[in-house]
Amino acid sequence: MALYLGIESSCDETACALVEDGRVVKGSCMLSQTSIHETFGGVVPEVAARQHLEAINVVIAKTLSESGVQPSELTAIAGTAGPGLVGTLLVGFSAAKALSWAWDKPLIAVDHLMAHICANYIDTDLEPPFVALLVSGGHTQIIHFTDYKNGRIIGQTRDDAAGEAYDKVARLIGLGYPGGPAIDKLSVQGDKNAFKFPEGQVPGYDFSFSGLKTAVLRVVEKLPQPLPTADLAASFQDAVVRVLVKKTLLAQKELGAPRIVLAGGVAANRELRARINEQSPVPVYCPPLSLCTDNAVMVASAAHFCGEEATLGTGVYSRQT
Repeated sequence: MALYLGIESSCDETACALVEDGRVVKGSCMLSQTSIHETFGGVVPEVAARQHLEAINVVIAKTLSESGVQPSELTAIAGTAGPGLVGTLLVGFSAAKALSWAWDKPLIAVDHLMAHICANYIDTDLEPPFVALLVSGGHTQIIHFTDYKNGRIIGQTRDDAAGEAYDKVARLIGLGYPGGPAIDKLSVQGDKNAFKFPEGQVPGYDFSFSGLKTAVLRVVEKLPQPLPTADLAASFQDAVVRVLVKKTLLAQKELGAPRIVLAGGVAANRELRARINEQSPVPVYCPPLSLCTDNAVMVASAAHFCGEEATLGTGVYSRQT
């Protein structure tokens, strides 16, 4: 049995978790800062770092207390090393290093993106090979995994990430932060055919969302008040989901992958999950909603399945040339 303590602080979630053999959660605690950053319309790095400092010892202590696990039972300590906000990463990874030294346990630096992929291993029988669609506020990538440790990026956004586009469009049409959940919820009330927003015309498996964002802006500038926000939300979401699903299914077909994996914060999107499950000819794995956003469960799982290869700079991700 391998038992990993994972720590996550890459953005605005302070989290700690204990995971057995990469698949079974033995304990987990997370404190979110969303309500704090709503005031600013987005995450303020300095504020986030201070909040992590206040929360980090709390989540670690609560996770250990509720799980009943002793430090001597741990296999290793894992911490998110990037990508993320420099100041917030420093808080969590410094805590992981301190525990590693104090408890004399190995330290594993985990790639945040690899961790999102590994959220799909929790309570499932998922194993490579597969094609993964990783969609978040900072990244949009299609990755081909042939084993647990190595993934080849075959497509990614050339400008805005999907989640970033959601946040920007939500602000344009008067919705709050975070934009993804707000647009997804409101779109149920709208007509996705009300506005014909374009897909980014980029070759291969790459994406572009900056033009779509601009198209929404131009439409909003011409519309009278009050805006038909539900129709705008539904039409925008349709354009995003349509291209995400189309290119992921194309990659699955051309590579002959036996399964598809969704990962990242936008993997919680209702429409994306529904459409890719409806259209995919192979099984689709989606994390539970609680594991789509940043969490420490995925960090501990990544430490188990990737080991030292979870360290940044070791080629866990390689861009196709």
